[in-house]
Amino acid sequence: MAKKVALVLGAGRGIGGHVAKRFAAGGYHAVLVRRSNSAALDELLTDIRDAGGAATGFLINAAEEGTIEHTIESVEETIGPIEVGLFNLGAQIGNRSLADTPYKTFELGWRLANFGLFRFASALIPRMEQRGRGCLLITTATSAVRGNAGQLSHGAAMGGRRMLAQSLNAEFSSKGIHIANILVDGPVESPDTLGRVLLKGEAFEKLLKEKGNGRDELIIPAQLAETYWHIAHQHRSCWTHEIDVRPFKTSPWWNSNFGADLSEVAPERREYRRRSGETSAEGSD
Repeated sequence: MAKKVALVLGAGRGIGGHVAKRFAAGGYHAVLVRRSNSAALDELLTDIRDAGGAATGFLINAAEEGTIEHTIESVEETIGPIEVGLFNLGAQIGNRSLADTPYKTFELGWRLANFGLFRFASALIPRMEQRGRGCLLITTATSAVRGNAGQLSHGAAMGGRRMLAQSLNAEFSSKGIHIANILVDGPVESPDTLGRVLLKGEAFEKLLKEKGNGRDELIIPAQLAETYWHIAHQHRSCWTHEIDVRPFKTSPWWNSNFGADLSEVAPERREYRRRSGETSAEGSD
C-alpha cells in the first residue's frame, strides 16, 4: 500500500524540515521543497531515510511562474496523492525603513507570501476537493496580527496570508478540506531564518547560548512540528483553524511590551527586536 504524501513548501532546517521529519516518522512520504542549497536538502533527506522514512526533495524558485504548480502535478503523478500540504515559505527581508524598501522588494514579499499561497492552494485544493479530503497547513508570524516599524513588507505579507487562509477555510472547510494557520509568535531556533536573516554570526550564537540549550526560551522546531502533526490529524468535529504558539517566557503579541523603554529589556532581546520586530516565520532555505 502506497504511503500518504506530505508536501512541505519551504523545507529549511527549522520548521519546514522538522515538520517533514515528523510526518515521515508518522508513515508519510515526505516531499521537501526549498529554493536553494542542495547540500542542506540532501542532509534532510538523508536524516529521514536513515531513520527509516521515505522522502523526496526538489529545488525550485517559487516566485517563478509555474514552478509551484508543476511540482504539485509531478508529486501527484509520480509519488501519490498529497494528503497534507504545508505552505511554509518565508518572506522576511530583515528590518527596513520605508525609504529602504524598494517597490521590487516589497512586491517580492507579496509574491512569495500571498500569491505563492494562492497558487499553492489553486493547484492543490481542487485535487483534495475531488478526493473529499485533505489538509492545508499555513505558517504565519507575529507580523500577521501586529505591525512593527521596519516590518512593512513582512507585515503586509503575513497579514495578507492570514486573511487568505481565513478565506480559503470559509470556502473549503465544509467540503472536507482542513485549512489551518499556525501563527508563530516568537523566535524560532532556526539557522536558516533567525541565524541567517535576522541575527547573524556571534549575535545568533549568543542568543542560542542564553535562550536555547535546554532553557526553552526559543521555539524548538522539533517540538513545534508536533503541533503541526496534531492539527493535521484532528477529528473533523473539532478542527482548529488558527493557533498561536510562543515560548513560555515570551509575551503574546496582544500583550507585548514591544513599546516599552528599551533600557528595561535585556540586551539580547533588544537586538532581536531591533532587527526583526519579533517576527520569525521560517524561510524557504
